[in-house]
Amino acid sequence: GRILVNRCRLGLRRRRRREVREIPMPEVEPRSGLAADPAPEEAVVRRRALESAFEALDVEARTLLVLHHLDGLSVADIAARMAVPEGTVKSRLFAARRVLDQALGAEA
Repeated sequence: GRILVNRCRLGLRRRRRREVREIPMPEVEPRSGLAADPAPEEAVVRRRALESAFEALDVEARTLLVLHHLDGLSVADIAARMAVPEGTVKSRLFAARRVLDQALGAEA
């Protein structure tokens, strides 16, 4: 458990060190009926909001999100590693995503 927590913290530290740089994009007309992609400034604001919401989660929720969404582990694999039932992993992942959604909704 402690190794996993430390790995997650190390991953977060590495992400914080990355610099955000603007990549020039050619002007493109929005597709009919679809919204245009967000401006680079909006993308940076959204990313910062996501990072802030992620950091506000408890360690277990961050660990589950990292294992499932970044490391690509299945619910069954996570359940085996954490020695909890799959249903517990599913419900905790759902709760963590809901907290992120609510935090990001409040930022908007």
